[in-house]
Amino acid sequence: MSAEIVQLVEQAGPYLTTAVGAYGVAVFTRAESAAVDATANLGRRILQAVWRRRDEQGRAELEVAVQDAVEAPDDEDTAAALRQQIKRALRDDAELLAELARMLPAASETVNVTASGERSIAAKTIGTAVTGDNTTIKP
Repeated sequence: MSAEIVQLVEQAGPYLTTAVGAYGVAVFTRAESAAVDATANLGRRILQAVWRRRDEQGRAELEVAVQDAVEAPDDEDTAAALRQQIKRALRDDAELLAELARMLPAASETVNVTASGERSIAAKTIGTAVTGDNTTIKP
């Protein structure tokens, strides 16, 4: 399996997990939801793209993997099985690989931000951040 596929699936992992958590097995048929965050919506788009490009057997296998992930969201094995389905689809379909690569942010755009402690915040960029009790913004 190519390193490109492995890297792409690793990058897509959080999007897939969030989409499955937000949409469940309806991830294949639901439209984008304004009430669901961008991460889940991107994961939904990835799963729908894979599902559309699979044959009947491939779709059934992907649906089973998603159902298992919905039923056991904290089980690493179910998450791994879903990622394996995505890898298999990408290995079999170079056009799908290119499509998903265009969907995902470039690796250099990926930022990990950690905040810890009471009332802490974290962001890639912040214009204005106001936190705490009885805070006011002064012009």
